[in-house]
Amino acid sequence: AMQGDQEAFAEIVYSFQDAVYNLCYRMLNERTEAEDATQEAFIRAFNNLHRYDVNRSFKTWLLSIASNHCIDRLRKRRLKYLSLDEPLPSNMQMALSSENPGPEAVAVQNEHSSYIQALLDDLSPDDRAGIVLKYWYDYSYAEIAEVLDTTESAIKSRLFRARRALAEMMTPANDTTDDDRAINRLSEM
Repeated sequence: AMQGDQEAFAEIVYSFQDAVYNLCYRMLNERTEAEDATQEAFIRAFNNLHRYDVNRSFKTWLLSIASNHCIDRLRKRRLKYLSLDEPLPSNMQMALSSENPGPEAVAVQNEHSSYIQALLDDLSPDDRAGIVLKYWYDYSYAEIAEVLDTTESAIKSRLFRARRALAEMMTPANDTTDDDRAINRLSEM
């Protein structure tokens, strides 16, 4: 692929398309935009293969391209969605795989997915990327720091603040539940 073989790069796309799409979808919360962002991430990766350091994980490098592209899209989107004349985007549901769940289970799953995505939407793009990489991809602090091009200590601080913000959003104002229990609920996502 680094020598310009498009068939070799097609194998890379086939191997990593689900991971890149899932990251884009979690960050952008819109199916068609996630598909566009996935395609753009692979185009950018192909055009920058000469910059890839073979000593790094290819998946980490590719996800860093995708996450940075999604962060850029989110920053541009904030201005676009301020118009009250445009209809709000439909709230797409994450398809959770299971064997023929009943209607009630599907409704609960959709509600939970919408709730989690709404919480993620309230975070800054950088915090959202950190949370997605930590809790959906189970990346270490070092891997997240590499993807987001920052330090491990900055990621720890960012994730601490993001978890605290999510805990505050998850805890109703009249509930006396402490933040630790709310954070534990976050980790069950």
